[in-house]
Amino acid sequence: MSEVTIKIEGMHCGGCVRNVTKALETLPGVASVEVSLDEACAVVQYDPASIDAAAMRQVVEEAGFDAPQ
Repeated sequence: MSEVTIKIEGMHCGGCVRNVTKALETLPGVASVEVSLDEACAVVQYDPASIDAAAMRQVVEEAGFDAPQ
């Protein structure tokens, strides 16, 4: 397993945190997701053979948030 921290811009409430968490948890290869509103990021444990950080950032952006590199 690998770990990546993805910066997320545009989260304002607990609902935003839930939306980002759900979006990331549905991805194949993602083992766990911890999203922090205060830190404006998501820490994701994942299998690098199944998914990469770029794909995770794309899913966050498709959920309506910015995920700069």
